[in-house]
Amino acid sequence: MTRYPLHSGPAVGERVALGISGVVASVLALCSMLLVMANIQGATAPFASLLPMLMGDSDDARLDETLDQVRQGMADNHSGGGVPALDVMVRDFQVYHEVMMVLAPVMAVAFLALAVYAWRRFARTAREDRRTRRVFAAFGIAALLVTVAALVVAVANTTTVVDPAPSLAALFDGGWSFRSVNGRLPGTAQR
Repeated sequence: MTRYPLHSGPAVGERVALGISGVVASVLALCSMLLVMANIQGATAPFASLLPMLMGDSDDARLDETLDQVRQGMADNHSGGGVPALDVMVRDFQVYHEVMMVLAPVMAVAFLALAVYAWRRFARTAREDRRTRRVFAAFGIAALLVTVAALVVAVANTTTVVDPAPSLAALFDGGWSFRSVNGRLPGTAQR
């Protein structure tokens, strides 16, 4: 007759390894999904997805001159209106953010459904099964956090879609800031 120990199931080291591998697999799955979203965004608006690569220190005088012309054109007329090259840049930048404006809410809904599933399983699991309850609670909390992050991304991209020129101008000015058309931060008085 085979004898079983009092505590059946994995040993402490195995449980730790299972927990770590579960966390690593979950993080890698999330990163993979973000990469797919970025690839969809880049494939839809390739020009805008490459614009950040132009920024930074450069030894190319022609590139610096071109970027200065773009900055000047955006400063003169934030919408790029009337300059065909700037109009194309602003429109492609808008499309780039439209894609994420659509993808982020889809991701939020998927993770909200995952959170609901995890919390339902948490509620149905017997109180004595603490490990399983902890796992479902952790996945429920993580899914809710990702849902909130996706909604923030959706709102940020929606505001950029509504008025893409200031965000594009901020990119060419060297950063992503919430500057208004006149260069002031929202809610600050002009000096």
